[in-house]
Amino acid sequence: MKKVLALFLVSLLLLTACSSGSETKDTSGDAKDTNKITVWAWDPNFNIKAMNLAKEAYENKDVEIEIIENAQDDIIQKLNTSLSSGTTKGLPNVVLIEDYRAQSFLQAYPDMFHEMTGSFKAEDFADYKIAPTSFEGKNYGLPFDTGVTGLYVRTDYLEQAGYTVEDLQNIDWDKYIEIGKKVKETTGKQMLTQDPNDLGLIRMMIQTAGSWYLEEDGVTPNLADNEALKVAFETYKKLLDADLVKPVSDWSQFLAGFNSGEVATVPTGNWITPSIKAEASQAGKWAVVPFPTLPGVDNSVNASNLGGSSWYVLNVPGKEKAADFLAKTFGSNVEFYQTINKEIGAIGTYKPASEGEAYQAADEFFGGQKIIADFANWTAEIPQVNFGLHTYAIEDILAVEAQNYIKGKDLDKALEDAQGQAETQVK
Repeated sequence: MKKVLALFLVSLLLLTACSSGSETKDTSGDAKDTNKITVWAWDPNFNIKAMNLAKEAYENKDVEIEIIENAQDDIIQKLNTSLSSGTTKGLPNVVLIEDYRAQSFLQAYPDMFHEMTGSFKAEDFADYKIAPTSFEGKNYGLPFDTGVTGLYVRTDYLEQAGYTVEDLQNIDWDKYIEIGKKVKETTGKQMLTQDPNDLGLIRMMIQTAGSWYLEEDGVTPNLADNEALKVAFETYKKLLDADLVKPVSDWSQFLAGFNSGEVATVPTGNWITPSIKAEASQAGKWAVVPFPTLPGVDNSVNASNLGGSSWYVLNVPGKEKAADFLAKTFGSNVEFYQTINKEIGAIGTYKPASEGEAYQAADEFFGGQKIIADFANWTAEIPQVNFGLHTYAIEDILAVEAQNYIKGKDLDKALEDAQGQAETQVK
C-alpha cells in the first residue's frame, strides 16, 4: 500500500511539473490549435469595418473570428513588449501593421511571424507593397490598403483663375506653383495646408522619384546626397515663399482648411476622400488629378503614396486557419474588394479588383469622375522603395533641419547635419 501511495505521489509531482512548464511559453488562446482567430486593428470606421466585412465574406463559418480594437500606438507597444520577451501569450492570430513600421518587426522578430509565401499570389498586388511586407525574399504580410496619392483640386477656383482640370494633368511642382500664384491672385485662396512638424508632403515628393530617407538596404541614412530630398526641400520653401501655404497644427485644422473652402487643393492619400465629401455643399466642385512630379528630377513620376498597412499572421496556434482566412478574403476575393470599396471607400492593392463594378463607378461629387479607377491606375505606377526601420525617427531630425533651412540655413549644410545626426542616433 505504501509503494502504491509513493508511486501516486511521484506521478502527481511529475504531472504538476509538466503542467507548470507548459505555461511558461503559453500562447494566444489555448496551447493547442482552436477554431478561434483573434485580430488586432485600429480605426473602427475603416480597418476594423473592413475586417468585419471579411469575416462575413469568409466561407468557413466554423471558424470563430474575434476582432479587437486597439489604438495603433498600443498595438506597437504590446507587440514590442511581448515579442522582445519571447512570449506570445495574449497576442492575436492576425495583426495590422503600418507599412512604414513593418520592417522593424520583421527584422527584429522574424521567427514570430508566420510565413505567407504561397498562400497568395504576390504578383497580384501592387509592386510597391511587396518590399515592406517581405523579409529575406519571403512574404510575411498580406497587403491591404493603398495610400496612393492624388492632387484634389477645387475646379471652381481653377476656373476663376482661367484654368481647367486638364491644365493640372501630369504637372510638376513648378507648374503647380505657377498656377497657385494665379489662383491666389484671382480668388485670394491659398493652395494647400501644411503642418510644419509633419513631413508627409516631403515623403510623398521623394517617393515619386523612387527615393527614401534610407539607402536601398533600409538601414543606412540617405540624406546629405539625396537629390530628390534636396529638390523636395527647395520646392517646399518655394511654396512658402510664394505664400501658397496655410499653416495648420492638427488634424481638425487640416480638415477645416478644405471643408471651409480656404484652400484650393489637397495633395494627399486617397483615404481623405470621405473627409472631402463630408462637406456636401461642395459637391461637383472637386476633381482629382495625378500627384505632381519633382521638377528637374528625371525619374520622378506622377504617382506616390502616403500611409497604408498590411495584415500579418503571428506564429501562434491557429496560424494556418488565420492564413487561410486572409488568403480567401483580402488575398483573392475580387467581390470582397468591391464591397469594402462601396462600404468604406477602401482601395486595396489587389490588382484584379480594379476591373470590378465599384472601381469603375462614376462619382458625382467629383463631377462624374471615376476616381477609384484613377487611383487604382496610379497605384500601379507608385515607385517601390525600402521604407526600412527608421522613417519616423529620421523625420524627427529632418523636421528640425527643415525649419532651420526655411529660416536661412544653407540647404546642403542642413542635410549634412541631418545625415550626421541620423548616423549617430539611428542604428
